[in-house]
Amino acid sequence: MSVTRCLVAAGLTLLSLSLVAAPAQASTPSDDPVRALNRHAQPIRSTEPFARAADLRGLERAIGQASVVGVGEATHSSHEFFTLKHRIFRQLVERKGFRTFSLEIAWSTGLRLNEYVLTGKGDPAAILRAEDAVWATQEYVDLLKWMRAYNRSHRDKLRFMGNDPVYPGNPVFAEVTGHLGQEHPALLAAYQRLQARLRLATTEPEAWRNAYIERPLAERKAVAAEAASMHRKLARASRNEWAVQNALVIAQTLHLLAFDFTRPEEEAPRAMLFRDRTMAENTAWWHRYTGDKVVLSAHNGHVGYVSPDRYYPKLQGAFLRDQLGRKYVNIGMSYYQGGFNAQDETGAWKEFHLGPAPAGYNEHTLDQVRYRDFLIDTRTAPAAARGWLDKTRPTRDVGTAYPDPDNLIALGRSYDLVVHLHRVTPARRLTSPLQRSLRPQSGAGRAGSR
Repeated sequence: MSVTRCLVAAGLTLLSLSLVAAPAQASTPSDDPVRALNRHAQPIRSTEPFARAADLRGLERAIGQASVVGVGEATHSSHEFFTLKHRIFRQLVERKGFRTFSLEIAWSTGLRLNEYVLTGKGDPAAILRAEDAVWATQEYVDLLKWMRAYNRSHRDKLRFMGNDPVYPGNPVFAEVTGHLGQEHPALLAAYQRLQARLRLATTEPEAWRNAYIERPLAERKAVAAEAASMHRKLARASRNEWAVQNALVIAQTLHLLAFDFTRPEEEAPRAMLFRDRTMAENTAWWHRYTGDKVVLSAHNGHVGYVSPDRYYPKLQGAFLRDQLGRKYVNIGMSYYQGGFNAQDETGAWKEFHLGPAPAGYNEHTLDQVRYRDFLIDTRTAPAAARGWLDKTRPTRDVGTAYPDPDNLIALGRSYDLVVHLHRVTPARRLTSPLQRSLRPQSGAGRAGSR
């Protein structure tokens, strides 16, 4: 079995082993939530990025004064989820002053994409094809090109960040060593030796991770300890917060890759707890450092508050709520039927299509609401709807791999807002040779597919 498939099996392609649930009891007329949901739901007229904005005014009001908004997805590769995120980000940029789009992609890849957004240097399609198979879609290229076009005509610039410590690429080392220069020659030499030791000749994170994880556990732990020590020394010696943060991401990545993936039952929950915590910390740091309001894009299983999976003891969204309080608001997305891209059991990327959600699923009830696509604020829902929203029941939850068992989720306890779409279609993938390895998602017969 390849290292990538082992990671999936170990829970380090990110998401969760789902719980097995008995079908939910059918509701009686007295407790049927659909009437209350009909009164509370706000229609979404379009999922396309440049649709007129009026139908998202309710979303603006629900977000309120939040400065970080987590926007989830029930699959990792459906067109409508991606384009609606683009639309939401555009709306928040233009009407609420948001300036950063954050994605669960490697920090170093984010640096390259941010350079494109700010300066026009590089090709976003080529970067995504080379560095991340999940996000290598035309929808994300379109988002990045819109951000670049915005920056060409505005003084207050948009930024792009990757918050995920899954690859210590050359750009992140360049941010550290470029600062050190003549100022800290001993640390400069140490980082140059570490970079050489990691053999970062390739810019393909998947291939590099697969090779690195095959190194002996003791070696990986020693390298992680060395990187952590170097970060502490730099933090004491330098006031350059940007360089120190990049050194921290290097240390985070090597720590994440130093877990013992041969013992998933013990190690996967610890690894995923570390990963979600560091993604939250990186996002919160970026928000403080830049002063930007941030749209955080990730799987539902990372933006939420309550984990349905023991392999994910605490989610990024819960960590952000701890750090930011009510300044963090999240949006979970669901769908009744449709298609997505995911890896099959051989690791090959394929399109999958699902029919209507079964009775007893959250989506089955949501799709009875009078609007085809709509938004619900779970915090202000009427009692009949709130009671339904707070109950745990099966929910469609697809990560990078399929088939995966669905998770048990209480929508009202997991998300501040819920967007439901009647139908989704597969995202338009760019031609890419990459196979996916380390990533968080949801629903998984293999722990860690999100």
